[in-house]
Amino acid sequence: MTLLCLEPLTKTAFARFGDVVEAEGACHFTINQGFAERFNDLATVDVTMDGGSTNISVVEAKPRPRPIAIALMERHPLGSQIFFPLQDRPWLVLVCADPRDASSYCAFVATGRQGINYRRNAWHHPLLALDEGSRFLIVDRIGPGRNLDEVWLEEKDWLYLKP
Repeated sequence: MTLLCLEPLTKTAFARFGDVVEAEGACHFTINQGFAERFNDLATVDVTMDGGSTNISVVEAKPRPRPIAIALMERHPLGSQIFFPLQDRPWLVLVCADPRDASSYCAFVATGRQGINYRRNAWHHPLLALDEGSRFLIVDRIGPGRNLDEVWLEEKDWLYLKP
C-alpha cells in the first residue's frame, strides 16, 4: 500500500499546479468607507478557451471513508477551476504531474482560509472535504467542448492518504 504524506498548503509548494487563493500576504486596500479590506488578484481565472464562460457555483461536500483511497485523478483541458471553502475548516488538496506515477503526487492540508485554483490541465483529485456539510465556492468553466479527462487507477495501484 502506497501512503501519501500530507504537507501544509503553501504558494511555493503548489505553484506548478496553480494558485493558492488566500488573503494572507496579498496586497490589499480599504474600501466601503473604511469598513472592509479588499484583497485583489488572488488567482488567474482561465475559462474562455473554445467559447467558455465563467461559472460560479456552491458545492456541499461530505468526507470520504477513511483511509482515503485515491483511485481517480482528473483534469480540465479547457479551463482553470477554483475551490474556496465557505467555512473555516481544513480540507485536503491532491495533485500530481502524472496520474500513473505515484512519485509525482503531492498531498496538502489547506486551512479553511485557503482556496486553490487548479491551472488548466493540472491533474487533481475531486474535492476532498474532511467534515460533513463542508461548503465550497467554485469558479470554473461552463460552455461547449469536452472539459474533463479522467484516469482511473487499477485497485493494485491505488494510493492512500496517510491519516
